[in-house]
Formats: sequence, structure tokens, C-alpha cells
Amino acid sequence: MNEKTYDEVLDEKNPRIKQLYWDIAFGLQEVDKLKPSKYMVKLANEHIKGNKTYKEVQTEITSYHENSNFADEKEADEVATAIYEILNDGAFRFDYLTYKNYHKRLFLNLDKKVYNAGEFRIYNFTKDEEILDNDTVTYQSYDLIEKTLKYDFEEEKQIDYSKFTNDELIERIAEFTSRIWQVHPFNEGNTRTTAVFIQKYLISIGFDVNNDLFKDNSLYFRNALVRANYTNYAKGVKETKKYLIMFFENLLFNKNNKLDNEKLYISKKTDF
Repeated sequence: MNEKTYDEVLDEKNPRIKQLYWDIAFGLQEVDKLKPSKYMVKLANEHIKGNKTYKEVQTEITSYHENSNFADEKEADEVATAIYEILNDGAFRFDYLTYKNYHKRLFLNLDKKVYNAGEFRIYNFTKDEEILDNDTVTYQSYDLIEKTLKYDFEEEKQIDYSKFTNDELIERIAEFTSRIWQVHPFNEGNTRTTAVFIQKYLISIGFDVNNDLFKDNSLYFRNALVRANYTNYAKGVKETKKYLIMFFENLLFNKNNKLDNEKLYISKKTDF
């Protein structure tokens, strides 16, 4: 009997893939207008060239920020390093606990009072959005976070994408992504956590994901989620998933929709 053994997931060797993973990790920081430190970029380049292992990069950037006073750079660097690790890791399970765990992994080394990594928020909040003329999306009430996520994940588990047309498939993926983001289960870091989870989910069910989209259009992705969850009839605005659908069409089917972030601003709108 030929028994096959399990192989440990090792550090990626292909420089092109390593470059892409780091680009995505850095690009996703744009959703909160953060940029990695020059030292982080240097370490990533050393890793891409094969001069440092991922573990060495992780250890060195953590050590670097022990005496750093630049909170924004620390956040960008620590979170980017964790995103790289998750993208490189082949492990995945589709449930809300994985979603919760990704948040913990991304924000574990940051201020607990701000991020409370891996824990659901215990209060309600609003957030002024520039694209909404400083209005806010209405997020799920904190006391319903767990029940809502369980429901959304269980419903998604029943979906058989093999029976969907491409249009139906994109509509459904946009719907699920929009729903879990609207719950906004964490104090901070919801969009980055959602983006990483959705990438891993789509890859796990066999989609060929154009990861360059998250590298180059992370802010568009976030603002498309905002517009998918905002209605204000007094301003003549209704929630729309069309921007999110355009993003996913490019992501999964290599369409060439123009992802123009300016068109998502309600003050600059020409249509809804």
C-alpha cells in the first residue's frame, strides 16, 4: 500500500509570487491610508530575493518597532507581514471563526484598546465616510454580530456555484462579501480582514483570482462596500452593488471594467 504523507506548507520560493503577496499586503494598507516603513519594504525585498526567510522578516520587523514611535508605520508593517503569512498558508476553513481568527492574526501586535484583536466589538458606532459627504453606513448592532455572521456563513455554505451563470455567481459573491462587511464585527480593521478572507475563500473553492486587483484597487474595494450598504433617500441615494460587482468581474473573470474611485463619491455622482 502506497501511503501518501502530508507536506508542511513551507515559505514560498517563487520570487514572482512572493512579490505579488507583498504587493497585496502593502496595497491593502491603503484602505486606511497607511504606508509601510522603508525598513519594511527593504526587508520584503530581501525576502523576495531569497536573502531572508519569512520568519526572519517577521522577527526583525517586530524588533524594529519595539522602539519605534511611528504608530501608523507599525500598523502597516505588522498587518502587512501577517497578511503575507495568511496568503502563503494553504490552510483554510469556511466559517466565521476563521474570519475572526484572521482579525486576530492581523492585529495581534497592535494596541488592544483600539483593535482588541480577534474579539467582536461590544458597542455600536458610526464612521464618517468622505465618499458619503461624511455620512455613515449603518452597521449591525453589536449584540447581533455573532448570530448574524453565523446566519450569513451558513447560508453561503448552501450555495452551489457550479449551477450559477457568471452573472449570478458574481452577484452572489458580491452579496455575501457586502453582508459580512456590513456587520463590521471588529473595532477596527474590518475591510482588511474581509479582503483577506474573501481572497482565501474564493481560492479555496477553485476560482482563479486575479490578486493584482487587491494590490492596486484596495481603496476602491472598500468604497464599493460602503456604497453597497448606504441608502439616503433624502439625498437621492440608494445602496448599489454595481461597483462591487465591477470589482469582482475584474477579479474573477479578468474583465476590464474601469474602477474609478471618484465615481463612488455621492457629491460627484452622475448616477446611482
